[in-house]
Amino acid sequence: MSSPPMIDGAFARWLASRAGQALLDLRTEMGFADTGALKSAGDKVSHDLIRTELAKWRPGDAVLSEEDEGSRLAWAAEVNTGAVSRLTADRVWIVDPLDGTREFSEEGRSDWAVHVALWARNAPSPHGLVAGAVGLPAQHRVLGTDYPPAYPPMTVEAATAGERKIRLAASRSRPPVFLTDLAEDVGAHLVPMGSAGAKIAAVVTGEVDAYIHAGGQYEWDSAAPVAVATATGLHASRIDGSALKYNEADPRLPDLLVCRKDLATRLLAALQKHSG
Repeated sequence: MSSPPMIDGAFARWLASRAGQALLDLRTEMGFADTGALKSAGDKVSHDLIRTELAKWRPGDAVLSEEDEGSRLAWAAEVNTGAVSRLTADRVWIVDPLDGTREFSEEGRSDWAVHVALWARNAPSPHGLVAGAVGLPAQHRVLGTDYPPAYPPMTVEAATAGERKIRLAASRSRPPVFLTDLAEDVGAHLVPMGSAGAKIAAVVTGEVDAYIHAGGQYEWDSAAPVAVATATGLHASRIDGSALKYNEADPRLPDLLVCRKDLATRLLAALQKHSG
């Protein structure tokens, strides 16, 4: 096998693409009869591939992955022991090997993703993300910061009606309880989708106008999609308008807003009203 690209953005795309193909192959091999087994195998196959390649090609970098054993508590161990870790590293890869295991295990669903992002201590942006890629394997595409998509076009509804009809990506299973009221307030309608990566990717491509999440997430759920979204020129923040921050001691990142910049003020005002 030839060496991967050396530039971080291209490397992230390469890694997300490789993991995505491995997941597609696994789906074909295992089928969908045992969804629990498929979910577990998918998490492991993608995680093992990503960690192996990072160890080989980026050995000096730290990694924060959803599938690392004990990663949900790793921040506490790092703080309490003072061990050399991602908290002192200059470069940290934040990855979600399989975002949307439920959708991955359902035949015909394509709204699942692979997330690969790079945080750097000396990054100029508040969120610290300097490269990222979101693989959408079942959609046969990868969105990356190395070649960010063009700023998403106006929705079809807005173009034909002469005014913006906001489409909000919403969780299939656990949308924020206030989202229905917020959508009614701003004249929007909800578009149910699967994984966080798929929802933010839909904002990047213009399939929807915004994604609001307030049900609790971790850094790996949004790092790569936010890296791509901001490279595209979209707005990304906490729902109170403050900056998203990554490689924090506690990797929980409970809420976010990703949307077109021309909608940010309006949606943040509505969030202040409805999410309190």
